[in-house]
Amino acid sequence: MNSAQQAIDQGGLAQAAAGMREPIGRWQANGGGSVFEDADAQAGALRRVGELLYILQRPDGGAALACGGAATLGAGAGDGEPALGVIPACPLTALGDATFCADHGLKFAYVAGGMANGINSEVLTIALGRAGLLSFYGAAGQAVERIEQAVDRIQSELDNGGHPYGFNLIHSPNEPAHELATVDLYLHRGVRCAEAAAYLGLTMPVVKYRVSGIYRDADGRIVAPNRVIAKVSRIEVATKFFSPPPEDLLRELVRRGDITQDQAVLAREIPMAQDITAEADSGGHTDNRPALAMLPAFMALRDRLQEQYGYAERLRVGLGGGIGAPEAAAAAFAMGAAYIVTGSVNQACVESGTCDAVRRMLQQAEQADVIMAPAADMFEMGVQVQVLKRGTMFAMRGQRLYELYRQYDSLDEIPAPERAKLEKQFFQMPFDEAWAGTREFFLQRDPSQVERAERDPKHKLALVFRSYLGQASTWANEGRAGRQMDYQVWCGPAMGAFNEWAKGSHLEPVEGRKAVDVALNLLFGAAVITRLNVLRQQGIVVPAKMAQVRPATVEQIEAWIGI
Repeated sequence: MNSAQQAIDQGGLAQAAAGMREPIGRWQANGGGSVFEDADAQAGALRRVGELLYILQRPDGGAALACGGAATLGAGAGDGEPALGVIPACPLTALGDATFCADHGLKFAYVAGGMANGINSEVLTIALGRAGLLSFYGAAGQAVERIEQAVDRIQSELDNGGHPYGFNLIHSPNEPAHELATVDLYLHRGVRCAEAAAYLGLTMPVVKYRVSGIYRDADGRIVAPNRVIAKVSRIEVATKFFSPPPEDLLRELVRRGDITQDQAVLAREIPMAQDITAEADSGGHTDNRPALAMLPAFMALRDRLQEQYGYAERLRVGLGGGIGAPEAAAAAFAMGAAYIVTGSVNQACVESGTCDAVRRMLQQAEQADVIMAPAADMFEMGVQVQVLKRGTMFAMRGQRLYELYRQYDSLDEIPAPERAKLEKQFFQMPFDEAWAGTREFFLQRDPSQVERAERDPKHKLALVFRSYLGQASTWANEGRAGRQMDYQVWCGPAMGAFNEWAKGSHLEPVEGRKAVDVALNLLFGAAVITRLNVLRQQGIVVPAKMAQVRPATVEQIEAWIGI
């Protein structure tokens, strides 16, 4: 057995047997340095991510770590212990783009995406905001009155302390009036950061939000008070958000009196969104794109459009979808993501706006326990969302409704046996009652939908079917008895990765999953993994046990990072 293998067997770091290198310099304690020889001490040193470490050569093929002291690099460095390399400090503040954190007032480059129907709840948004992390309240699917209640609570808790927060703004092709009313609420209440989601193209409301109040300050800089972080999956949509607002929509806003002509001129010099989240294989609206292919393409687009338009502020790309373990977070940052976005893992936290039954379902999910199903908000277009498969029949039932929608032009055309099955198993009421409830809902939310349905039987059929799809999320959030087989639980494969990583730790039980705890573990783990990779790149073999980054308590993490 060679000496390097002996060092590995003892659990410590070792030099690669075939890669014994000449030292790059010398290190001396100088009365203040520390050396870490054994595996436990080395593991602890690597986890103090804010400390610069030196890799010291040992004649037996092993390697030690040292901090403090003084190092002299280069040939003929003089006295001291031979140093093989350096492990830079990797504080959590070094992960991602520092300008992203500065612009949004964040401590770390971490964002909780706005899962709809209040799943990304007031409580979750407040908890993360107080920790210096950005969370978007899940306003999609909610009435404007309910969104305003969330604005009241979140602003009362976070505004005075200057803590970050944002609100989701979802594209609503079937309810343009609701999208506009949501924007008007945000502008009226001073919501300065919105996450634009599920957009297939730019709409007048989202452009209005972005350019309202734009001005040139005393130093000649263009200031847009409202920031948009666009969550997109397609390069053609990303191109629209990284470009200036469309001229035709600016003209329409001027005509309506929403902005002045001078403001329209200024708007031509800013992007619709300085920040775009490349949304890979995620829960909810997703194109199931692989992150490894998607992020580089979006970054290349960023660079091309930055050069084309010459924006005063740099465009940035973050990554969401599939981030459920520290390895995924570390990979995102290593690829150049300005920030990371989580979703599914937050829904499993105690602060989310869902029920304990759903949290338990999510806690048991494995990576393959997800499936695509019709989306309530874009049902007629055939758009799908990714949902949990285990423990619910929603996806199968939703797909059957879409097949019937494609096949028939009215509720009356559906054959009696099929109708009886739908009324008993899906709606649990006759079609007439289902339409009465649907009609009442849209009379309050968007009366034009009812007017159209009473003229167009096909649209009436769509609204009734959409009512099942839309309520399925509410039933899940409320834990509605007798409806568990109909629960619509948005979920991506990140949930399974998180569950596998959390096994045997305080994050495994449902009650132990807190949003700030999860966020800090993902970020801290990413920092440790980054340091471990630097070790490997310098010819050091890392034992398997030391390479494991297990969940830690907030208190442990804060001690390691020096808070």
